[in-house]
Amino acid sequence: MGTLDARRQALKDEFTSSRGYWSDLWSDLLEIDPDFFEAYKNFSSAPWKRKNGLTPKVRELIYVAIDTSTTHLYDPGTRIHMRNAIGHGATREELMEVMELTSVLGIHACSIGVPILLEEMEATGKGGPLPSTVLTAKQEALKAEFTKVRGYWSPTWDGLLRLSPDFFEAYLGFSGVPWKKGTLEPKVKEFIYIAIDAATTHLFEPGLRIHIRNALNYGATGDEIMEVLELISVLGIHTITQSVPIMTDELAQAGKT
Repeated sequence: MGTLDARRQALKDEFTSSRGYWSDLWSDLLEIDPDFFEAYKNFSSAPWKRKNGLTPKVRELIYVAIDTSTTHLYDPGTRIHMRNAIGHGATREELMEVMELTSVLGIHACSIGVPILLEEMEATGKGGPLPSTVLTAKQEALKAEFTKVRGYWSPTWDGLLRLSPDFFEAYLGFSGVPWKKGTLEPKVKEFIYIAIDAATTHLFEPGLRIHIRNALNYGATGDEIMEVLELISVLGIHTITQSVPIMTDELAQAGKT
């Protein structure tokens, strides 16, 4: 992109001021459609203008979470927001903790699948005996340990604990690591879970409800959780950042720039 005209330069400066950074990911959009760029600038900047909102570091960690989520894996955004988070004081340990928290997303295969499996086994009378509703001593101990480490218990875990206690124990060990040694405060950990469950690439309502409740119990305000939702609502812009460069290249190859 060559020299910007006065309007485009002003929009670039406003974006940099309100969001705290500039990336060449935005250059093609700014050049091709400044009206849409301005609308996105206003949309994405709104949560950054909140008074007494989340700190810039926490905001960037939330972006890191949704970009590193297995449902998205958007490397350009990951790099940008890790760099921004580091600039706002984030440590290696904090960034690692965000990724550890985010990496539990795969367990939702069980969160969704196990209740359905149990319902269908009961409905068909097939698949072997249903697990007992009375927990064994080991299962009771695992439930107590999960509640201690993770700070809550939800009926969503009952089926998995009953059907496969060994797997549940392994998941407890996996998901519990950042809760045993992490440095982020508990409500921020819950913000990370809220972000990846509410992100448009996942939309996992059972987990979202659990983690909103947990965050409130850890002292989060409605305004803070609303800001998390606002921050992740801009995820759709990656349609533009991924696809406009491809469009530009294809038009150039066709001689239609």
